[in-house]
Amino acid sequence: MPFPKIIFMGTPEFAVPSLDKLLQAGYNIVGVITAPDKPAGRGMHLTQSAVKKYALSKNLKILQPEKLKSPDFLEELKALNADLQIVVAFRMLPEVVWSMPPMGTVNLHASLLPQYRGAAPINWTIIKGEKETGVTTFKLKHEIDTGNVLLQQKIIIREDETAGELHDRMKEIGADLLLKTVDGLAEKK
Repeated sequence: MPFPKIIFMGTPEFAVPSLDKLLQAGYNIVGVITAPDKPAGRGMHLTQSAVKKYALSKNLKILQPEKLKSPDFLEELKALNADLQIVVAFRMLPEVVWSMPPMGTVNLHASLLPQYRGAAPINWTIIKGEKETGVTTFKLKHEIDTGNVLLQQKIIIREDETAGELHDRMKEIGADLLLKTVDGLAEKK
């Protein structure tokens, strides 16, 4: 069976290993959606997202919509004719976007859902003094971070581990889980 055509949506460094693993596995990434460049630093120079920098290095098609419901963006998205969309650390998607591909839209979330839905799940895990956390892949639905869970993997939090250290471990573990999820979907498992 041919690999599905995938649109990848993500912005920060956390999302880069997931995109990298999908490419290394031979998946056809037909487009990358990321946040528009933003002014940053003292000189307020336009700064590209980590995902955009990576996508540029791999010559991938990049879309940076201001508004996810804009007719121009929706037209471009539809023209990519993706079978599946992957979301890793992006923003809330309108239904018109997440319901577009025939295989749906899969999200990688940095917690063991239903725990710590929404923003900053890694930070909340550390703040609350949890002993374990994990990563979850699921199919998107209406409410934020809900939907049918596909796979989960538990991660033991090391004593005195910072949110930054946990983030760096979770982005790699999450990328592996996402690849396993996409492999399963591609094989209809």
